[in-house]
Formats: sequence, structure tokens, C-alpha cells
Amino acid sequence: MNKSFIKFIADFGPLLIFFFIYYKSDKNLAIAIPPLIIATVISVVVIYLLEKKIPYVPLMGGVLISLFGGLTLYFNNPIFIYLKPTIINFIFAIALLSGKIVFKKNLLKMFLKGSINLEEAGWNKLIYRWAGFFIFLGALNEFVWRNYPEWIWVNFKVWGILPITLVFTIFQLPLIKKYKNE
Repeated sequence: MNKSFIKFIADFGPLLIFFFIYYKSDKNLAIAIPPLIIATVISVVVIYLLEKKIPYVPLMGGVLISLFGGLTLYFNNPIFIYLKPTIINFIFAIALLSGKIVFKKNLLKMFLKGSINLEEAGWNKLIYRWAGFFIFLGALNEFVWRNYPEWIWVNFKVWGILPITLVFTIFQLPLIKKYKNE
């Protein structure tokens, strides 16, 4: 099987499992969260076996899913699982901004240097765009879960965030092309 296909399944499989079980259980978060946690742990292990290194972003996501999913189940209160995307996106934004401003390190460049090669000006613009995007996603998650029924939030989480991220990424291509090192 293709390595990138396995990685894609490991990245998005847990979310699809959550969505499927949520609707099969008549929209019951308490039933859908444990398979999400288990599938997320399995996906982190699969990515580790595939890459032979610790996958930090999926690992952090797995820890947060386990923590917030566990809190949702323990307190029987969905607010914890609703807040998880907000917190993850804000953590990413804070990490990018504090890395750049406080530590003078471009974390985006560190993570993507093997994939793309940009001039420093391009990396600087890209990091601020991604930090702003993560803040936008966190705020959008807050808006959706606070103003709409749970099932709309679940659909937004599964079917909204990925397309929004893909569109944002596509809009970064002209910047990447402009500042690409040959």
C-alpha cells in the first residue's frame, strides 16, 4: 500500500470514524468519543511506524483528543470536546508567533524545510498568514459551537475545517511560487 495513502488514512480516519459512529448512535457523543480516542492512538502509532520518528503534531492532537474527550465523558459535558479545536488552533498560532517573535525561530520553516524551499521573506510572510489562519479557525469553531446545534458543529468539524484549510493552502501557492528558491 502507498505510504502517503496510509498516512492520509491515519490522519483523517479517526475523524471519519467519529462522524460515522456519531450518526449511527443517533448523535450520541458519549458513544462516538471512545472510538475517536482509540482510532487516534492507533493512527499515531501507525504514523510512528511509517515515519520511524515521533509525529509531534498528531501526537499532540491525540493527547488533546484523549484529554478533552475524556473530560467530556467524565463530566458528561460536551463543552470540552467543543473547545478542543479552538485550543489546538490557538496553540498552533501561539507556537508560531512566539517562536518567531520571542525565540527568533520560524517553526513553519523548521517543519516544512524538507517540502518547500523559500527565501526568508517568503517564510516570514507565510508564518504570519498561518498564525492568523489558526486564530481564524479557532474563532470560527467558537462561533459554530456556540450558535448552532451539536450536529451542525460535528458536520462543520468533519466537513468544514478540511475544505477551509485546503482553500487557504491553495491561496498560499502564489506566495510560495513568488518566494521559492530555485
